[in-house]
Amino acid sequence: MKTPMLSRRSAALFAALLFLSTAAPKLTSAQASPQTQEKAQNQSAAQTAAQAAPKPVYSAAETAIIGEIRSLRATPDAERGAKTSAIAVEIAALPAGVNKLRLASGLANLSTEGDFGHQTLQTVADTLSLALSQNPVAAAAPGKPARPASPYLELAKLVRYEHVTTGLSDPEYARAQAVLVADEEEVERADFTLSDLSGKSWTLSALRGKVVLVNFWATWCPPCRKEMPDLNTLAHRFEKEGLVVLSLSDEDRPKVADYAAAHDLTYPILLDTGGAVAKSFHVEGIPKTFIFDRGGKLAAQSIDMRTQGQFLAMLAQAGIH
Repeated sequence: MKTPMLSRRSAALFAALLFLSTAAPKLTSAQASPQTQEKAQNQSAAQTAAQAAPKPVYSAAETAIIGEIRSLRATPDAERGAKTSAIAVEIAALPAGVNKLRLASGLANLSTEGDFGHQTLQTVADTLSLALSQNPVAAAAPGKPARPASPYLELAKLVRYEHVTTGLSDPEYARAQAVLVADEEEVERADFTLSDLSGKSWTLSALRGKVVLVNFWATWCPPCRKEMPDLNTLAHRFEKEGLVVLSLSDEDRPKVADYAAAHDLTYPILLDTGGAVAKSFHVEGIPKTFIFDRGGKLAAQSIDMRTQGQFLAMLAQAGIH
């Protein structure tokens, strides 16, 4: 569920995809942390810019697909993979154009919220690749460095972290791949010292010799809430093998503490007030998980929500079995 953390996405693309994100909660300033309020301001600016642009006009077929995408989060997990694949095929059959790219990118943005099968992700990636090849997104103007447009980053993440393939040949896609590598290098150098709900201080670099799972989440985020019980289970299951699970939220302490108590979360929940750590980890959407091996090297990371089976596969890359 990436919508609430999209400060690096272009205003135009955010607005184009906003209609696809019906499950993202709306927070008032009284509910939101300073970091979330800043993101909300960025989104408001994006929406304002989009309102000044011509409103997209969709065909009957495209409108029907929009409805199908909007219903994905209400689809049972056992059926969601097949439905996602079917939507991808429908999008692939559309005429080339910006609407096709909007739909393909919007679907890709939702395709990683769990484990819906590798073939599903490959079909989604194929459709996004096709849409980009038919309607490339221009690079930023010279002298104005910016990250590649969101569809290129989305495709690069699918290839790098979900192990799908693409035949897309585009300088902006190549740049997106390089950006992910650079981000990983920065994450591996990142360090933090934060307090948990009991007041205990945790420093990432001091945990060398342990396998450390760093998870970014929020109480209002449905996919985050869905994976928290699995993180709680894994933290205790592999504690003797040297696993440390740390979940970071930028929300106020009382809100986080109330949620942890109500859901019997008994592993360390850290307070990233202001979101500085999330920023240093290039977290653009939550949930997001990073796993460091015993030497402090970044061993694995997720794009989105993970099932317990997917977490186990990530932990195996750091030597936890």
